[in-house]
Amino acid sequence: QEKLCRLSAALLGEGSEISQEQLYELLKYAALGKCHNAAQPSWCRIYHQSHLAGVVVVVLHEMSQLHFYRFYLQFKHLRKVFRHRFTLTPSANFPVSLYGETTNLKPQNTPQGLTPTSSECITKSSDLQCDPIIRRYGEKKQGLTSYTLTLEEQKKNDYPIEGSPGCKGYISTECDQQRTDSSPLFGLDCEMCLTAKGNEVTRVSLVDARGQCLLNELVKPESTVVNYRTRFSGITKKMLLPVKTRLSDIQTRLKKMLPHDAVLVGHSLNSDLQALEMIHPSVIDTSLLFARSEGRRFKLKFLAKAVLGKEIQCEQKLGHDPTEDARAALELAQFFIEQGPTKVAELNLEMLLTAEKLAEVSQNKAALQPQGCGFQEQLNEPPPLSKPCFLDCLQVTGQKPLLLGRQGLDSSGLCQSNVSTSNKQILQRALEDVPLSKFSIIQFSLGPEYIASHLHAGLYEKVRSKLTDMLTIYAGPFEENFCMKSVKKEFGRCGPIQSLTVVTETFQPYVCIQYEVLEAAQLAVESLNGAEVAGSCIKVQRPVTAATLDCNVLIKELELDVENEGVIYVAGLKKSLTETDLQEEFSQLKDLETLFLPKDLQSGKHRSCCFLKFQNSQSAVDALEAINGWTTKGSELRSRNALAPGHLWRWIWQMNHSNGKQGKHIFYEKMEQLSDSEQDLRRKVKKLDHHIKKLYRSLQNNTLCVVLFPGVNSTHGSQSGLGLMGIKDDEGRSAC
Repeated sequence: QEKLCRLSAALLGEGSEISQEQLYELLKYAALGKCHNAAQPSWCRIYHQSHLAGVVVVVLHEMSQLHFYRFYLQFKHLRKVFRHRFTLTPSANFPVSLYGETTNLKPQNTPQGLTPTSSECITKSSDLQCDPIIRRYGEKKQGLTSYTLTLEEQKKNDYPIEGSPGCKGYISTECDQQRTDSSPLFGLDCEMCLTAKGNEVTRVSLVDARGQCLLNELVKPESTVVNYRTRFSGITKKMLLPVKTRLSDIQTRLKKMLPHDAVLVGHSLNSDLQALEMIHPSVIDTSLLFARSEGRRFKLKFLAKAVLGKEIQCEQKLGHDPTEDARAALELAQFFIEQGPTKVAELNLEMLLTAEKLAEVSQNKAALQPQGCGFQEQLNEPPPLSKPCFLDCLQVTGQKPLLLGRQGLDSSGLCQSNVSTSNKQILQRALEDVPLSKFSIIQFSLGPEYIASHLHAGLYEKVRSKLTDMLTIYAGPFEENFCMKSVKKEFGRCGPIQSLTVVTETFQPYVCIQYEVLEAAQLAVESLNGAEVAGSCIKVQRPVTAATLDCNVLIKELELDVENEGVIYVAGLKKSLTETDLQEEFSQLKDLETLFLPKDLQSGKHRSCCFLKFQNSQSAVDALEAINGWTTKGSELRSRNALAPGHLWRWIWQMNHSNGKQGKHIFYEKMEQLSDSEQDLRRKVKKLDHHIKKLYRSLQNNTLCVVLFPGVNSTHGSQSGLGLMGIKDDEGRSAC
């Protein structure tokens, strides 16, 4: 049974910020596994990384944590799908920082097109010993059997193997392993479309050793096609309508056509055999044959040009031609066998590839510079090329990372970079291209009119004002000479109090209490409204402002937030209790997973409340029933469902202790003139959420998806970012 990828993160705690380096650490490990010294990140863990289908990073340009909570109700999809969130250190130039360390590499009069006969490409004999091709095969020419993959190599590179758990129902070609150096070679290539089942074959090509086409057949997939991938596959809906041939027909024909000692040749042939659901023992994989260091692979298009001098997969054509690709892979294998490893190593393919990249840089620079984008303008000339770290190492997957956005995201030429003019265009391109890439960065934006610094300042004040109102309650009326100490004690049982003042403008005295956490304010409203406190039957309510009119809706949605699933809030703790005391006190609760004891971020002292996370929602419900009325160390406990995760708790604390003026009522008067703009912004945010929902639903299962509000870091001030992440499971949600 296939192992499902899981993601776990210790993020319930105090919500400490995740740095750009820590995020980079996560993405590098997710994309590369244990290659290139990539290690499990310290702050979260990915289980079964090798089974990840891909990594997709969605960047919401110039948006911060403020945007998520200001438009919390509009981000309906984001808050219901992603189980893990974290505060992110803001970045002035996020996509560039994501690439890791960069260096300026100047093209030193490099020719536009180096050929294998160029003097620069001749490698000295002493240097050949370090070439990965020589290290793998030696210097002498050998027969084709020396270049076929061993059983262990096939297992390592995800080839279908007889008897493997994932190959149940696969058809064997029934060829034996009695191959010799004179065994016949056959080139094979398939084109796939994305269906409800996954990748399914829609076209198959087979060529013989002379390059003659033996099979070039369209195939009707079993499941409904989700994405034809026409730009790469060349397949359209119209082409498949009259097709009657099924996969089983192709399997039967291939079995009849291949002799018992046939050797199949292809580029990343494991993908073709997996899609064909066929097992064949003798294979030569040209993506592995032309070996590179650290497990990286050359593209077929590059090898065909550099080694054979042939142009394939031309952009003018609609999609790839599988017969052309099968023939190119076959000829590459024949060249390698006939010329031997030394001649191939002397081509110095790495240098040819670098020259090609430098040529792309000069071409891309002219195309990207007029876009008026931030990234290219912010960097000094010459344009930066990434060191062989993140982007270069990602070519382990056999293809460039994919970058899509409104701006020229990548000036290095190391990525498939596409500039679009609208979020809708970006989405359409992403739906087509993301399934074909192992690592993608998709950037959406609200537009330049919504990222001005003064709008960020206004947004911050709105969110701050709304949170302050939600943390504040009014209680009363009380008798003239009521006992303030009794009131403070009773309301303190609901949670830590930030401030308590007496309202004197009313006929009878009221008190205004501002709590440090949302749960405390809500618990006070729910448990003390109508109760008798300090000798008076009181009413407890939040202030009525424009910002709190939808407070009940917001509270309900926060309770249902997927990140608060299985988490409860407990108040009324004595400050003398330690975390060890509480662990012991709550040890009898079933399925308790984590205990978080908030601390004052200045003094370090813990508060009179804690959060408990359980393995499932039912255990949390049972714990609520057990805890309410529970007495520990002479203190009666109160509890309810959690509303604010750790990163939000920290953020609220920072806003409560900031030196800025509150001025909330004045602020609303000042912002009335922006109401039309705000309505338009809400519509844009809602549409943005819908775009992400559509993209997320198109992803394959076991895809790690990270959505980033990168934050703002400019001369006008900084706002923390926010990250949401999860691995898509069968139900379309992100798995823990």
